[in-house]
Amino acid sequence: MKLVLASESRYRAEVLRQLRVPFVQVTSNHPEETIANEPPKARAQRLAIEKAEAVAKTIDYPALIIGSDQVASINDELLSKPGTVEKAKQQLAKSSGQNGHFYTGCCVYNTANQQSFSAVDTVTVKFRTLTQEEIAAYIKQDNPLDCAGSFKIEALGIALMEEVRSNDPTSLVGLGLINLCNLLKKHNFNPIIHTN
Repeated sequence: MKLVLASESRYRAEVLRQLRVPFVQVTSNHPEETIANEPPKARAQRLAIEKAEAVAKTIDYPALIIGSDQVASINDELLSKPGTVEKAKQQLAKSSGQNGHFYTGCCVYNTANQQSFSAVDTVTVKFRTLTQEEIAAYIKQDNPLDCAGSFKIEALGIALMEEVRSNDPTSLVGLGLINLCNLLKKHNFNPIIHTN
């Protein structure tokens, strides 16, 4: 049974490599539609499921498809990927001294029996009080324009934090490995003893 990561994200791929199992990446190209008044946690889970199912429709071999999505919020305001330096500065200024919540949804879809399991991990981060100088210097060094919340926790972004509370330290990067391993085991795939 092949593993397929339904994402082109290099960050998720780097995290998945920690399990030391072979996998391929297939971009889902699934539109991330917004549903009015949808809670962030529900959105993360829905999009993870939809991404896995979208990729499942494009392959014709037995596989476990891994879908993942992350939704971030500060004071109930969703934080998207900034895309520009100016938007990143605005996001980090809003986050300064605040608690942020990051919801990482994960789904594993089995193409052999069309069965799927999913879960969401919630990470709460407390941002330090940040100066404009710190924000500008951080963005220049880490260039987090493709990251929800405008920071890379696996890089210099950790210096922006006062505290991180989570059941799964990998979730903040966009793919929670504890949840993923539990979901894979429900499909009788154990990364520890798996041989290709």
